[in-house]
Amino acid sequence: MAQRKMGKEMTVTSDGYHSKPTYVYKVVLLGSMAVGKSSLAFRYAKNSFRETMPTVGCSFFKQMIHLETANIMFEIWDTAGQEKYHSICHLYYRGARAALLVYDISRKETFNRAKLWLRELEKDFLHDEIVIILVGNKTDLATEREVTSEEGKEFARSKGLLHAETSAKSNHQVTDVFMTMPVQSQSWKKSRVDLRAPNSNQIKKCCKS
Repeated sequence: MAQRKMGKEMTVTSDGYHSKPTYVYKVVLLGSMAVGKSSLAFRYAKNSFRETMPTVGCSFFKQMIHLETANIMFEIWDTAGQEKYHSICHLYYRGARAALLVYDISRKETFNRAKLWLRELEKDFLHDEIVIILVGNKTDLATEREVTSEEGKEFARSKGLLHAETSAKSNHQVTDVFMTMPVQSQSWKKSRVDLRAPNSNQIKKCCKS
């Protein structure tokens, strides 16, 4: 299956929730415990980093962005990574337009678990129904890396996914990853939303393998 290509350019601004959203865009974060899912969501929504306690069930963030022709309200659902919550996680990602499959580049087992999360998504979504980005988080721990960039890219390529590496701690490519999702979404292409911006080269570098 061919890897998805990057979309058109877009202009993005954010001023909280003062404008009425044109669309609501649900994003779900999946992955093992302590890979940094909550930190990624918090960094994007609040532009801040914090070490978090394990998520119980699911936590929820909102972030409004403004394109030239639409206001998008991101609903970011951060699911628990503990094994005991796996049976209920599918309740939270129903209706999602995009998913981040997050692993910790310094823990190989979390990369293997991300593959299992992908299988769960494939039970509920056809390939063109949801944008999936495989995200290697914690690039600030590069000296402890157990998963190479090429490993991540190759698996993503084999499954037709996008791939990116991030650091919630240093804010490396976090915004780029979130902004890639509506650009790639098939539903946005069908609704003909104009996604143009000066930062497309940065987004392409972020997620194109």
